[in-house]
Amino acid sequence: MSSLEELMAKAKDLHAEGHSSGQIADELSLSVDTVTWLLTQGKAGIAAPKDVHIDWTNVSSNTTLLGGISSMMLAHFEAANEEEEGIDTVIGISVSGVPLATMIAAEDGLNLAIYHPSKHNPEGKIGSISGNFSKVSQKRCLIVDDCITTGNTLTEIVNYLRRHKATPVGICVIFDKRGVKEIEGVPVYSLFAIKRID
Repeated sequence: MSSLEELMAKAKDLHAEGHSSGQIADELSLSVDTVTWLLTQGKAGIAAPKDVHIDWTNVSSNTTLLGGISSMMLAHFEAANEEEEGIDTVIGISVSGVPLATMIAAEDGLNLAIYHPSKHNPEGKIGSISGNFSKVSQKRCLIVDDCITTGNTLTEIVNYLRRHKATPVGICVIFDKRGVKEIEGVPVYSLFAIKRID
């Protein structure tokens, strides 16, 4: 079986288990457009999107390695912001950003918040901060996720934070598929830039 066939099978399995396209996109580190294409492959008129699949399961499933990546993300942010005011709250983007944000918050003794993006909300087009974790109003926030695919989720949370009187001071990701330096004026700190060569 080719890696494309394996990816299609994973997407179809996740869909059969009840995952939404947005959740599948997060699970596979792909765009929603790519997931739609994988789920509908073979139907006429749908062109294959240009995307890159990143399988970092060997790291994400191992807490020792995940802790190492989280420490690298925090060190990268801190090195670039030595003279800046500190952060109060680390926000993990559900799902893959949550364990990273948890480890970063624990390492520096910071508050933890969790953001559920709109693509996970079957009832509407808005995202939200979980009420079970830290509030974000009046806080200086570091946003954490695994990957920038389109940048839509990160744009969404930056705007959400500003509407709720919070200050987004940085975005930390492991992988950046877009090659961006900032999103809505908030600096991006990625460990790896992923580029597609066509």
